[in-house]
Amino acid sequence: MTSVHRGLSRRALFTAAAGAAGVLGAGLAGAAAAAPQRTGASDAARRGASDAARRGASGVDYPAAHWVPASTSNYTRSNRPSTYPIELVVIHVTQETFDDTITLFQDPSHAACAHYVTRSADGYIDQMVREKDIAWHAGNWDYNTRSIGIEHEGWVDDPSWFTDAMYTASAKLTRDICDRYGIAMDRDHIIGHVEVPGTDHTDPGPYWDWDKYLALVRA
Repeated sequence: MTSVHRGLSRRALFTAAAGAAGVLGAGLAGAAAAAPQRTGASDAARRGASDAARRGASGVDYPAAHWVPASTSNYTRSNRPSTYPIELVVIHVTQETFDDTITLFQDPSHAACAHYVTRSADGYIDQMVREKDIAWHAGNWDYNTRSIGIEHEGWVDDPSWFTDAMYTASAKLTRDICDRYGIAMDRDHIIGHVEVPGTDHTDPGPYWDWDKYLALVRA
């Protein structure tokens, strides 16, 4: 897909859009001209000591995820599904590395984040916002209130980031969310950021394999 934002990073796009009242989406449309080396097991070792201090199992809604909280400036506290029904899962692509995405979502000036971030190399998942709270990920307040956002490490124009490990881990997460909230496992309820009304984003992009993903969700 073509985007006027092509070549810009997530930070550049959000900086350009500052002042949009904190409901801007994550998973921006443009692909970087040269993608950095993907993160993986070596990065996990490098981050180990600091991660242990930041993570806490009590924060997660999905047992296989790891709790790394986003800045409270990047989401709205709520008590879903009592305050709003949870009816959708929105699929995003980060346009950043996994580590840089975590850093951005912890930056109080970023004005956006998703509930979950999934790593390309091994399917490792961080949860950054509790599901009861409203993450600012879709760029549409109504959709934010009714959805859970899952980011996937990579770039929309490079399918090599969309690994089997990431598809499988993300699909298990999406199935768990759908089971817990009674969400239908179909394309009307598991959608791409590009399908959110009013967005100018194209993620997850033309190389995201929806047939494969939904088959894994339903498996």
